Amino acid sequence: MASTTEGAKTIGVRAIALVGPAGSGKTSLSETMLYAAGAINRLGSVEAGTTIGDSSPEARARRGSTEINLSRFEYLGDKFAIIDTPGSVGFAADGYAALGSADMAIVVVDPEPERAALAEPILRRLETLQIPHAVFVNKIDAARGRIRDLLAAMQPISGPPLVARQIPIRECEKITGFIDIALERAHRYVPGKESERIDIPADLAVREANERFHMLETLADHDDALLETLLMDEQPNLERVLQDLTEEARAGWVVPVMFGSALNGFGIHRLLKMLRHEAPSVQQAAERMGTKGDGVHVFKVANGGAVGRLALARVLGSGLNEGAELSADMRAGALFAVQGDKTNKLQAADAGDIVAIAKADAARCGMIFSSTCDAGSAELIDMPPRNATVALRARNRQDDVKLSTALHKLVEEDPALEWTQDKTSHETLLRGVNDEHLNVTLQRLKRRYGVEVVTHAPRVAYRESIRKGVTQRGRHKKQSGGHGQYGDVVIEVRPLPRGSGFVFEEKISGGVVPKQWIPAVEAGVRDAMERGPLGFPVVDVAVTLIDGSYHSVDSSELAFRLAGKLAMSEALAQCQPYLLEPVVHVAIAAPPGTGSKMGSVVSSRRGQILNLGTHPDWQRWEMVEAHLPVSSLNGLDAELRSLSQGLATFTSKFDHLSELSGKLADEVVKQATLEPA
Repeated sequence: MASTTEGAKTIGVRAIALVGPAGSGKTSLSETMLYAAGAINRLGSVEAGTTIGDSSPEARARRGSTEINLSRFEYLGDKFAIIDTPGSVGFAADGYAALGSADMAIVVVDPEPERAALAEPILRRLETLQIPHAVFVNKIDAARGRIRDLLAAMQPISGPPLVARQIPIRECEKITGFIDIALERAHRYVPGKESERIDIPADLAVREANERFHMLETLADHDDALLETLLMDEQPNLERVLQDLTEEARAGWVVPVMFGSALNGFGIHRLLKMLRHEAPSVQQAAERMGTKGDGVHVFKVANGGAVGRLALARVLGSGLNEGAELSADMRAGALFAVQGDKTNKLQAADAGDIVAIAKADAARCGMIFSSTCDAGSAELIDMPPRNATVALRARNRQDDVKLSTALHKLVEEDPALEWTQDKTSHETLLRGVNDEHLNVTLQRLKRRYGVEVVTHAPRVAYRESIRKGVTQRGRHKKQSGGHGQYGDVVIEVRPLPRGSGFVFEEKISGGVVPKQWIPAVEAGVRDAMERGPLGFPVVDVAVTLIDGSYHSVDSSELAFRLAGKLAMSEALAQCQPYLLEPVVHVAIAAPPGTGSKMGSVVSSRRGQILNLGTHPDWQRWEMVEAHLPVSSLNGLDAELRSLSQGLATFTSKFDHLSELSGKLADEVVKQATLEPA
């Protein structure tokens, strides 16, 4: 197996994840890295839709990533695989599993300090996953503020200290180059090429010295020898400084910060050189995931390409050959290298490589196959909450089976999606992260599988209950030649406390209703409860069968079921039925200073604030807890994000049913009467 070596340690292919807020320029950075490394001979543009990544029609139309983009290149003899992850909240989950197997992540951010907070969620995720990472400040040629101000704004949202590796050189208020603090070398940007070496400007010499000392102080927190050197007012040798930068970046003790411009190629070669030295090898990622020996980590399933179903995976251990045993009952089929939407056949893959594996039918997103295990183990992936739901049906009823198959494949590709058949409303429900996520999914459904659907808002699971009890007889009698039908029951119906459900009892004496038909009476009662007088399922009711009569010839199970249904239907109409609406417990994670805005949104949607406090995990953030009617959830995600730079998120779970009265209840009941029973 061919791989790059560093001493006695196998390096192999390093996997680098590009992460960061939407619009920060991750796909442009990936494109420029490929161009700088010579992997492509033409620099594409996101705006023009000509990049290696974002090749799908949906991504082209949005001018933004809707799924991960994979690419690969070699730079100065080292091999790299790039995982370009979507920044938009609706599609970010597509990169969650892939992120777990990356050796290092580059957090791409805008240079404006006021946008620094947008990087906090991804920084927290990287720290939780213990993935070494660096920050690349993109669009530096258009920066209005100072890099120092950006770092000051970002440091509170980063656990490890940020270590500036460069300081900018400005000419006429425009950044034209940088000083490498570690190497103490100055460079001027040259569009589309490597920067050229220049002398350190005299007016920046003092600042460079101060910034370098600050960097060394930070590194000395984990190096006693370096600390002693600094205390003795001595200059450490360059080899010691570079070694500390490498070791502490790989360990995640510090976060290197570099800057440049993806569109103009500024700072890209310096970034690539940093990755050569400081990105860890696949062995560190394998240890982090708890795997031993040879194996693969499957982070995505792709359907519908020219070569069929593919499992996208990171190669762990020493490498992977076509036909290799992945588990006791599964072998790897053909192997493919992935470059955007193109695939190239491979005979074998190096350690750390990212490949597409054919015929791995049992492989699912998040599964790890290792030579030390008989079968694949599932990795726990923390997916975002699914806060958007749409009900759908095939426009052409002949496509019902086709729709089911297509939804299965889409969900297999994207674990942030979920589809179910609602047993009460009989609707097909598709759930996703937000409306944008669902809209793109429906576009894929039509483009890939040729299924057009009609969509509408899901029915709210209203229920009804009763205020008082009654006694009611129900008699079903029918004579139609031969054996007739006869069933006669008397039931007592009474309300139960909220949340009690349904209770059925019988107090029959003298065998007026034979025991073998009592279950049929209960079944008939349940039939009537499926749609009460207001048009909704009935809950929190107790029914007691107290009397009845039967005919020795004409009575049957069906007759008593119909009698029970008749008795219950007539009883419910007399019990003062009232409407209940489902209420969820909502927990809103809000960035600093936005908690009161979130509370106002909840209150405007008939919500009840339960608590406004600090986030249990992120101390700077706020947490708003509330009860909110399910009917008020529509559009909540978009409204919260619009008030928080897109950062606020929420989770919800069913809490209780609450009485709904007045005009709102009248409107709900009116609508129910228009729907078929």
